[in-house]
Amino acid sequence: MENKNRYVPSRFNAITHTDDNGVVLFNSYTGAITYFSDQEKQAVLSSLKRAGTDLLENEIQEDLHTNGFLVSSHVDEKRRAQFLHQSLHRTDTMHLVLMPTEACNFRCTYCYETFERGKMNRTVINGLKAFVQEKAASLTDLHISWFGGEPLISLDVIEELSETFLAIAKENHVQYSCDLVTNGYLLTKDTFQRLLSWNINQFMITVDGVGEVHDRRRHLTGGGRTFDTIIENLIAIKDVPGSFDITIRTNFDEDNLQATSELTHFLKDHFADDKRFGILFRPVGQWGGKNDDDIPVCSRTMANKKIWELTDEAITQGFGMSSMIADSLMPSASVCYAAKPHSLVVSSHGQLYKCTLSLHEEFNQVGKIHEDGHLELDYDKIASWVTSGEETDAVCQSCFYRPVCQGNHCPLYRMRTGERPCPYEKRNIKKVLNLIWKNSTQ
Repeated sequence: MENKNRYVPSRFNAITHTDDNGVVLFNSYTGAITYFSDQEKQAVLSSLKRAGTDLLENEIQEDLHTNGFLVSSHVDEKRRAQFLHQSLHRTDTMHLVLMPTEACNFRCTYCYETFERGKMNRTVINGLKAFVQEKAASLTDLHISWFGGEPLISLDVIEELSETFLAIAKENHVQYSCDLVTNGYLLTKDTFQRLLSWNINQFMITVDGVGEVHDRRRHLTGGGRTFDTIIENLIAIKDVPGSFDITIRTNFDEDNLQATSELTHFLKDHFADDKRFGILFRPVGQWGGKNDDDIPVCSRTMANKKIWELTDEAITQGFGMSSMIADSLMPSASVCYAAKPHSLVVSSHGQLYKCTLSLHEEFNQVGKIHEDGHLELDYDKIASWVTSGEETDAVCQSCFYRPVCQGNHCPLYRMRTGERPCPYEKRNIKKVLNLIWKNSTQ
């Protein structure tokens, strides 16, 4: 006898209650985040009982099904997740993390980099041009992440490569996008507008406190102050029209934790009126640099708590959180770039890596780029980064968050500790969903 079809709750659902007595539902396979009011809540909760429902009898149930919160009892959701994971191996997309220089004009107290190498050399520049040209015919998407050192020290390299990549993308009908991580000191209004013209429109800039608090942690190579210049640059950028996204990141540890409320007030006063700016709080980590022993890191429990307390405080004051938080809940969005087969880090001297946090560790040195664009790759090393997640972890395979991070939010963390690298958002999903709703009401 054929099994009768029912509609049952997805194994990938999460739910939280909001301050106005509504609920927010999240499905990690579809990426749907949906709010239901107090009046709709009971119908939603009834529909999501484990036994399910025989028919989709009303608009709410239709909505729940459309967004993946209710699925047919005949659906194999584990197989769906497995197929999603396999889609990471598509060959028509490519992500390159480029280091136009490995030098930096800052000497941050918690930095793990050594700044042994400077500007990207001509051999690597030519190799990147040739490699992208050769790959473009088979690509639909190319994403470039500009990293360093401080990438804006070598703005001329960014310009030369960007203009070449843009021309290649246009010629081959490739979707081209970019982001850039910068300390913000050289990000003048003029430089910002030039970056926008090269399709670089996502930015992350770190501010760790107001005035002296920031300057003590993130100072120039010779010890000079940086806070005032960064803020002046960001204020000037507000006058630039058009679409862009700026995440102001605050790295916290025991040293500056008590000063974050003052910073939130300051940023709210200057940037809350521009929705293109948002804030992201992250704990400082000990990533193997020479400063590790001197960093007053927060405990893991404290860090997990403070990330969302600080974010809540910012939203309450009227300063929105970074779009990166909601974006990170989309399917595959929390899989680290290092775990993606189509992603490589290209250093200024042509060494290829999977991760930017362990440049001096042999297992991360996966190849070399040659001037003719040929990549010399160690596929055994690459495999250790790409296949260390849900393929081997049964707990990850059964997790409600599996489609988002696929057990590979941070393969480096798993390699170094042997522990499961769960994202901050997953560990506090109810709080995060509540904050996304709260942020949307501002």
